[in-house]
Amino acid sequence: MNSRERLQAALDHREPDRVPVDFAATAVTGIHVSAVHRLRQRLLGDASYRVKVIEPYQMLGEVDDALREALGIDVVGITPRKTMFGFENKDWKPFTTFDGTPCLVPGHFRIAPAPDGGWYIYPEGDTEVPPSGHMPKGGYFFDSTHRQEPIDESRLNVEDNLEEFGLFSAEDLAYYRQRSDWLDQHSHYGVMLVAPGAAFGDIALVPAPFLKRPKGIRGVEEWYMATIEYRDYVMQVFEKQCEIAEKNIVTLIDIFGDRVQAAMITGTDFGTQRGPFISPDTYRQLYQPFHRRVNDLIHRRCKWKTFIHSCGSVFQLLGDFVEAGFDILNPVQCSAAQMDPSVLKKQFGARLTFWGGGVDTQHTLPFGKPGEVYEQVRQRIEIFNEGGGFVFNAIHNIQGNTPLENILAMFKAVKDSAQA
Repeated sequence: MNSRERLQAALDHREPDRVPVDFAATAVTGIHVSAVHRLRQRLLGDASYRVKVIEPYQMLGEVDDALREALGIDVVGITPRKTMFGFENKDWKPFTTFDGTPCLVPGHFRIAPAPDGGWYIYPEGDTEVPPSGHMPKGGYFFDSTHRQEPIDESRLNVEDNLEEFGLFSAEDLAYYRQRSDWLDQHSHYGVMLVAPGAAFGDIALVPAPFLKRPKGIRGVEEWYMATIEYRDYVMQVFEKQCEIAEKNIVTLIDIFGDRVQAAMITGTDFGTQRGPFISPDTYRQLYQPFHRRVNDLIHRRCKWKTFIHSCGSVFQLLGDFVEAGFDILNPVQCSAAQMDPSVLKKQFGARLTFWGGGVDTQHTLPFGKPGEVYEQVRQRIEIFNEGGGFVFNAIHNIQGNTPLENILAMFKAVKDSAQA
């Protein structure tokens, strides 16, 4: 099988020749630039090569064709034109991270010193407006800064929380058509598309680090409280957001057609370490109607499988995710309560493809020994890959300070599983 065939077999719940592998197709299945740099140096040996930071919010590094081939990665991603800080990946310039990693960042990646010795970063690279992100001294990624204006309940305007949503611009359309042409030249890869605008209530997006002066409810705490206190307001935001997302998704289906095999719909987290973040009833009332609309639209018009990312213990919500029409679950956080791999596979393996769960990134991968990493990866593949329905990825992004030997042990275990 080539990579595309391998991914399709997994999505169709047929066991492929080996488990398909994704790293860097989405912003939740990537590798920090520092780890990508060390991998390239070890495997490809180009001392002068600088890895591009393709998502500056989490400082994720580009996995290019050469490294993809060296690691046996099967999936490429079609991501939005602009990054989380509102600028495009172009006009690359040199940069060095706190841990000394030389890399390249986009031209509008503009930072300033923060009082703690860290860095502030600015939306669209505009240093005349307040910074929208902060990385502490010695840190590896940015967090959104708080830019919430005082909320006046009597003057809430739904349009304020819709500023970032709109129909594709001419620049967006040109970008997606170019990416479609690129796929025609790389037709052997599996393909994941990140569908913009359908992540209802994603708390990483609510603060809008890509907007210069966001209006509406933008604070993390304020947003979570708003889902109860201002439920009608949130529902109106979701309704308008969904209408726009549906139109843009139809456009993407027209552009990409069957070149795309899976689409990431949402990254809204619904789980904590111990259990769901919200009740099943709240999910069914507030989120599921919009998830079902998007999924039904995609399934009516094309063959794409739909992907939901939700960290934490979401076992109690998995049936609702299936009813909403999702085909793929990520990141499959097996370290959380009720997320035992064998139970997940037994109860939901016929209905969900598990995209992730391949190794624990809270404990084993960053802090275990290479042998422990190797054994856990082999065990997870044995469980999840039986009968297909599994795409190998770590549980969320590989962080910058993860030991190189552990990352190499992970990839060795994947390779060895194909030969077992």
